[in-house]
Amino acid sequence: MSKQLNQLEATAICGNDISSSCLYVSALAIVYAGQYAWISLLMVGLVLFLFRRIYGEVVGALPFNGGAYNALLNTTKKSTASLAASLTVLSYMATAVISASEAIKYAHSIWSVIPVIPVTIGLLLVFMGLVILGIGESSKVAIAIFIFHLVSLTLLCGFCIFYLFNNGYETLISNFNAPLQSSIFTALFLGFSAAMLGISGFESSANYVEEQKKGVFPKTLRNMWIVVTVFNPLIAFLSLSIIPISTVIENQDALLSIMGKTVKGNWLSLLVSIDATLVLSGAVLTSFVGVGGLMKRMALDRILPKVLLKKTAKGSNYLIFILFFGLCVSILLITKGDLAKLAGVYTIAFLSVMFLFGVGNLLLKINRSRLPRPEKSSWTGLLIGVVSVSAAIIGNVILNPEYLAIFMEYLIPTLAIVFFMFHRTKIYKLFLIILGYVFPQKNAIFLKLNNIIKKALNNINNQQFVYFTNHDDVAVLNKVLQYILENESTKKLKIVTVLGKGETIALNLKKDIETLDRAYPLINVEFIVEPGVFGPEKIKELSKRWQIPTNFMFIASPGHKFPYKIQDLGEVRLII
Repeated sequence: MSKQLNQLEATAICGNDISSSCLYVSALAIVYAGQYAWISLLMVGLVLFLFRRIYGEVVGALPFNGGAYNALLNTTKKSTASLAASLTVLSYMATAVISASEAIKYAHSIWSVIPVIPVTIGLLLVFMGLVILGIGESSKVAIAIFIFHLVSLTLLCGFCIFYLFNNGYETLISNFNAPLQSSIFTALFLGFSAAMLGISGFESSANYVEEQKKGVFPKTLRNMWIVVTVFNPLIAFLSLSIIPISTVIENQDALLSIMGKTVKGNWLSLLVSIDATLVLSGAVLTSFVGVGGLMKRMALDRILPKVLLKKTAKGSNYLIFILFFGLCVSILLITKGDLAKLAGVYTIAFLSVMFLFGVGNLLLKINRSRLPRPEKSSWTGLLIGVVSVSAAIIGNVILNPEYLAIFMEYLIPTLAIVFFMFHRTKIYKLFLIILGYVFPQKNAIFLKLNNIIKKALNNINNQQFVYFTNHDDVAVLNKVLQYILENESTKKLKIVTVLGKGETIALNLKKDIETLDRAYPLINVEFIVEPGVFGPEKIKELSKRWQIPTNFMFIASPGHKFPYKIQDLGEVRLII
């Protein structure tokens, strides 16, 4: 079993991503909300507080890697879950490239001989190597960066407060009396929309929850919320206290360095620049770790090619990280590190993932109400959270309408790959029909291509699936068959009932299954009575005996009397 992360390790990995936002989000909020930016950032903190419960409920009920993808996979159609997965991968790609590029730009400002693009690729390569070595090794690097970042921010804020008390409040009063270009409501709304980027990274912890020790996940959410809610509004307020708004807007890319230079001179400015380089590098690590958990889950569920599941001796899925590195480098070279283009992908993809996570929580409440969970979000908090994120998406489109077009340029090819994997049996059958028209004489080329496609089809359709039941009626079993037809490529389904000593098969169960077998000629339905006790050991035994992965085994949503937690059953999926 791979190393399980403790609270500090797990927080450091996702915390570097979300806490790096203070380097740009305070200035961004001031650009749009002026002297009210700190209020916009406090509003973001409130929304994040609501999402603590939303994420806590979903991941508490379904503690598997995959984030929004996992939430939707177990509550709705696989195609909807695939959309969430595609958006999350896009978000991670943009995060990795932006963070790596900006980290090297900060380093370039300290030492101008550094070539930005080649060294950015080198930084991505370093972190790819770290995650291939294992999550334990990469977490040590993340902890060092995270602690240094928090110390640097605390020093900066402390010196700013000291400077304010010793130099008076003239700048603060002047900034707060400055005229707004719009109404206060508009300023707060646009500032809030821009500042929502400050919580990017909050979704990351849910994508590697299986690598965390028991009880750690909700603590990572709490810790991230504290860092964002304390530092982002505070830095915005302090910058308005010591620097004129016009200067903030002119230096928004390096606001914290300017603050450091203003209150304590070059050494603090240099410290902040070094910190920025390191913590943005840490955000690259977060992207690799998060996407590793997500893409592994997608490959297990046959949304990505199975070959990606190959492992090193330490259990790392190295091909996933090599693929992700290649995608990041391609985006970097295509955009030439253009921040505006990358931000277009990043902003809408990240906020869309947050929205879909809220939708996943909504569906969990409706479709999986019986499923036990350690905590629950309130309906009011859920609706406010989802509406707030929706408003932020609209606000960002209003602020930068060109971002939507750039976002679609990257989303469509990503969805095309997922669409192919999801519908590849239909596509292969179409190829067979086209081959018949192109090669009517059925020559050697036809026979070779025909054999290759048929072999691929057989490999896909021969994958068996299992549904465990002991009392379901024909209506419920019919829903199971419909779900499998709509969401999976297979011709074989085992319906299994596990009976202990003295237990008997439910009345009419065998007859109902025979009826369904005739009603669904495309699927061979096999009814199996298995002696023993249904639980984790029996599932592992059957998975090994039949060579069927546990994520291809389904159950109905268990109730509170069920003796096991859902995570104890491996990666068994809920479909009813």
